[in-house]
Amino acid sequence: MFALLFETALPNGQILLTIGLIAGFYMAWSIGANDVANAMGTSVGSKGITLKQAVIIAAIMEFVGAVFVGSHVSETVRQGIFDPSMFQPRPLVLGFIAALISSAVWLQIATYFGWPVSTTHSIVGAIIGIGIVIAGFDAINWGKVGGIVASWVTSPLAGGVISFILFKFIQKSIINSKYPVRQIYKFIPFIVFYVAFVLCLVMVWKGLKNLKLDLDLGAALLISVVCGIVCGVLSLLWVRKLKIRHEKERIERSIELTGDWEEGIPFVRKEDRDKPEPPAELRPALAPGSDLPSKRWEYRREFEFEKVEGVFTSLMVVSACFLAFAHGANDVANAVGPLAAVISITRDGVINLKSAVPTWVLAMGAVGIVIGLATWGYKVMETIGSKITQLTPSRGFAANIGAASTIVLASRLGFPISTTHTLVGAVLGVGLARGIEYLNLRMIRSIIVSWIITIPAGAIMAILFYYVLKFFFGTA
Repeated sequence: MFALLFETALPNGQILLTIGLIAGFYMAWSIGANDVANAMGTSVGSKGITLKQAVIIAAIMEFVGAVFVGSHVSETVRQGIFDPSMFQPRPLVLGFIAALISSAVWLQIATYFGWPVSTTHSIVGAIIGIGIVIAGFDAINWGKVGGIVASWVTSPLAGGVISFILFKFIQKSIINSKYPVRQIYKFIPFIVFYVAFVLCLVMVWKGLKNLKLDLDLGAALLISVVCGIVCGVLSLLWVRKLKIRHEKERIERSIELTGDWEEGIPFVRKEDRDKPEPPAELRPALAPGSDLPSKRWEYRREFEFEKVEGVFTSLMVVSACFLAFAHGANDVANAVGPLAAVISITRDGVINLKSAVPTWVLAMGAVGIVIGLATWGYKVMETIGSKITQLTPSRGFAANIGAASTIVLASRLGFPISTTHTLVGAVLGVGLARGIEYLNLRMIRSIIVSWIITIPAGAIMAILFYYVLKFFFGTA
């Protein structure tokens, strides 16, 4: 065990440190099973990537986000909710271990039932419970807690608004166009520019602190704009290859792009269903029992939708990487923040308010997250990926980019938010862009109820586990 490599200054320090490491890894596993499933659920649910691909992406990007950016939020979770200097070292160690265990247990229960709950809610609620039971209500920084609670409201709104606007743009400019493929060729460079600009800004605007890359906003904006322009220009080569490949497929499948309907492909909206359809120009006879479209323009519409969503499938991989990076940066703090405090206190015997988070602790949290996703992630992924609204790669892409932009910005500011809330808000934004009738309101109500239960569950279970640890180890 890693604990054996440390000299400890507290009584039973080696045992407490070992329990803390196990609890931290267990918490990271639970985060992977529940919260990363939320983050990757849109990508898998939209068929943009497979479960296996999701695990591979998460393994790389979660690790990078946790190691290079995660330490920012770890400080807030450890120190922002209450002032550790008001506590004695040993009770605080027991309290942080209890908080990790209680949060992990609750997340495992929620994952078993397929409930997408917030790990941030769980760990913050647990730490509040520990603070109250050890030092009373006055020990809690209620102003900080109020700010965190406010972020749980603003984060889904921000994710939802960004995703709503982005998908409305995609819907109006590309999907509802009479020439979808022509439009996607036109807008690919701009979409790539936006994604590259946001991702680069996140990374260079004081994002990679551990690499000593600490630029001010002006310099970061300049670098991000240049990066976006370069990627946008390079995407023109991708457009050229797409045109060649699509034209080859069109000829092979005998898809007519001209002559069957002069005004392009009619997009049949709900309010237009009673209006006259284009002439029923039949293709050559179909095989008996075939359920393929019978009209030439329907074949063309099917072909163009297929190609457009294929493009967004490729963009989905980029957005999934972005979201996994964002999640690793923000939510690894839920596991390693309390654990880093346990390591520091048991090693030194005193509470160091500014002790650094060891890189190996961030890496251990990232590994636990990935294992959790690979083993149990499918349970919650099904809920978030297909039971709120029907997702396609274009819709999943919009949801991912909106959510990732919100999450990573909050991570950089040291402001813990709920990935679950942000993702659900983003998916709701995409669903509302199509119409409220496309949302599963019953499922949304169930998810909200699970959010409400999480905070008191984390606090109550943390108090119970604290008294169990206190019974075996005492607090003196």
